Amino acid sequence: MPASLYLVATPIGNLEDITLRALRVLKEADVIACEDTRQTGKLLAHFGIDKPTVSYHEHNEAARTQELLARLEAGAQVALVSDAGTPLISDPGYRLVTAAIAAGIPVVPVPGASAVLSALAAAGLPTDAFRFGGFLPVKSTQRRKALESLRAETCTLIFYEAPHRILDTLADIAALMGDRPVVVARELTKFYEEFLRGTAEQVRTQLAARPLVKGEITLLIGKGAPMAATTSIEEAVSELEAAGFARMDAIKQVARDRGLSKRDVYKTISG
Repeated sequence: MPASLYLVATPIGNLEDITLRALRVLKEADVIACEDTRQTGKLLAHFGIDKPTVSYHEHNEAARTQELLARLEAGAQVALVSDAGTPLISDPGYRLVTAAIAAGIPVVPVPGASAVLSALAAAGLPTDAFRFGGFLPVKSTQRRKALESLRAETCTLIFYEAPHRILDTLADIAALMGDRPVVVARELTKFYEEFLRGTAEQVRTQLAARPLVKGEITLLIGKGAPMAATTSIEEAVSELEAAGFARMDAIKQVARDRGLSKRDVYKTISG
């Protein structure tokens, strides 16, 4: 292999979900940069691959980028992997990729498993257009603002979510997006893989009945109908306030939904 940075997708659960090309690249690489060397070590051991590894994660990304770039410039073949799935997708690697490109070093994707695409393909939601939003904010106020900004989207929305936050997130989706179809894809490709489908409230009810929610979660929100002014401006503001929005935030959202200025909305509800 020529000196290049290889972005190698690894299994998201089932170890059989790795390509022959990915195995060859890992075997031929001079060094493998891993989000967690222990996690990648298990994968390498399973396939009998004995190569040097270095950690590359959010806490050492800046310093490690320079080290790996120096190796690349010296002619090394570097493979970058995350703990699972395709590198850079809600995982470290962006700094290294941009540094390699700036230095004229080829960046080569080695495609494979992706939780986003696996969930989308099997969810039963429209696939003609979708938007991946990574992880939603941890705090409810910020999460609601993020969801609020996406209310007018008519494509399928995809997020990653932690199991201990999924009930709160589904409650926020129910309050802000109503009866849009929702799918929770849990433990993809693993033994306990499952898809829960319904409205946000229906899926939340299913999960809330369990003693504990475990596993990796990919959350999908189905295609929404184009926003239509079916209620008065006053009613629209009141509905958002009832859902927990501050008055000014509700005014801003209604203004965005209807293509109006905040001043016009404020005058209408104050008149």
